[in-house]
Amino acid sequence: MLRRLRLPLSLARNAESPDNPQSRSGNPPPSLPTAGNRVPEPLPATPPAAMNLEKVIFGFFIILALTLNFGFFIGEIDNPQHHDAYELMGAVVVNLIATVLKFGDRTHIGATHLATSLVASLQLIAAALVWTWQLQVAGQPIGPDAMATIVSLSGGALLANLISVTLLIGETLRHSR
Repeated sequence: MLRRLRLPLSLARNAESPDNPQSRSGNPPPSLPTAGNRVPEPLPATPPAAMNLEKVIFGFFIILALTLNFGFFIGEIDNPQHHDAYELMGAVVVNLIATVLKFGDRTHIGATHLATSLVASLQLIAAALVWTWQLQVAGQPIGPDAMATIVSLSGGALLANLISVTLLIGETLRHSR
């Protein structure tokens, strides 16, 4: 019986002694830690990878450029009440910030990001110039024809921003594998 349990001899004698309370209750004797039955200490958890703040800011401005452009674009194409000048200006500013953020990347995908951002910025600046020309130079309110031109230009910028976000998602999926 002592060999089958593989208890140390001193522990086996104490477990079978009549004055041991555990032998009377039927509970097994407590095991002492030895080299063979030590519980290994858990390995320290590896800390999760820290977020790259530069990539967070980059993604934020790309997505914000898309959403602001979409907010301006949505609505009846020739109705000036459906399109706000401040929203167009916000889209222009955020697109210019996104363009500046894309200048540092020298990869092929970075060049494509920069190209889409330049296209979007160019079209939004053209839309803002049409708006300004109509109000300041021509001295006329924004009519359906001018608004259709402005919204069409922002639609082209929206498509360029959508391509940029698609590239960003594809690049993110490629790096996660």
